[in-house]
Amino acid sequence: MEINVDENVHFQALNRIVRESKDTDITINGCIGQRYIADGLSGKRIVINGVPGNALGAYMNGCEVIVHGNVQDATGDTMNSGKIIVYGNAGDATGYAMRGGRIYIRDNIGYRAGIHMKAYMDFKPAIVVGGRAGSFLGEYQAGGTIVVLGQNKDGLPLINNFCGTGMHGGVMYLRCDSIPRSLPSQVAAEKKWGKDVPELCELVRDWCNFFPEYNAEELLSHNFFELKPNSANPYKQMYTNN
Repeated sequence: MEINVDENVHFQALNRIVRESKDTDITINGCIGQRYIADGLSGKRIVINGVPGNALGAYMNGCEVIVHGNVQDATGDTMNSGKIIVYGNAGDATGYAMRGGRIYIRDNIGYRAGIHMKAYMDFKPAIVVGGRAGSFLGEYQAGGTIVVLGQNKDGLPLINNFCGTGMHGGVMYLRCDSIPRSLPSQVAAEKKWGKDVPELCELVRDWCNFFPEYNAEELLSHNFFELKPNSANPYKQMYTNN
């Protein structure tokens, strides 16, 4: 099914069409800020040509959403499963409280990506960013995996301030030669060779399947810093299942 929209199409009307369609493959052309697309949906593959609005794929339960353009804030908010692939940049709070699934961003990501991510049993969320990340990456992260590959060409640092503040679970992998400055005391950093980390290898190779202009083996033939909660982390005492 193909849906052609413009700025005059209200997000509720668009979402009603997507939700009620019997087609499992849907293409939305000309998207310009319509929000809540694919929220809570399962079993559909949605291709978006344009820029969807806030909360794309929130509470999603198994769709695959491919965006040829940028996405705004709160993409994948509290999503349970599925994939969101973005051929561009992502705004703030991407992957907020993710509980499962994967978000793959080709370029850069805004502030507070992956905050309050969590994992449960077989549900283990992941965010892979091709470029750089803004401040508060993985704030209060409780589970799941965040990867930042640093392929941005703008000369800005891989991450900004307050990375991992309050982190008490999960892991981050930052592709860089030296440890980022000013990591909070609750984060422990260890240098790893990319190809020596099976989970990292699987995620980077899968990311490269969508962005073939990048070579997975080349990306993995590099140093990463693995960030995990420090064993002396005071925030951990606030949670019962860590």
